[in-house]
Amino acid sequence: MRVHTVKSGIIAEINMIPLIDVSLILLIIFMVITPFLVQSQIQVSLPKASTGVKTGEDNVLKVQLAADGRMTVDGKPVRAGGLDRELMLRFAKSYRKTVLVEADKSVPVERVVGVFDAAKRLGAGKIGIAVKPEN
Repeated sequence: MRVHTVKSGIIAEINMIPLIDVSLILLIIFMVITPFLVQSQIQVSLPKASTGVKTGEDNVLKVQLAADGRMTVDGKPVRAGGLDRELMLRFAKSYRKTVLVEADKSVPVERVVGVFDAAKRLGAGKIGIAVKPEN
């Protein structure tokens, strides 16, 4: 803290440089860490297929179904009964109407069809299922 003596009295001011330095370092740290946090929260072993078309990742709403029963919508964990509500909120907030289902290869077909049904009922334009390309 600097203190200036003037005829009328003492003026004290706080040195802002260290505060700005710490803020910028925190900003850089968050910018570096964010891509790792955005990655998938659950591990899904996708089935393999010899044909497939890559989609634009920007305007796709991803629904992931794990083998142990967990479900996420764009990385946010969702309970089985809350899928309709979550999809309705996502469709209302954005223009994205394409749903891509990433289901583990051991997930029963009934669960995948249930997600397809809910997405179509709530207004999805396109629905797809993610697969790994065969090598």
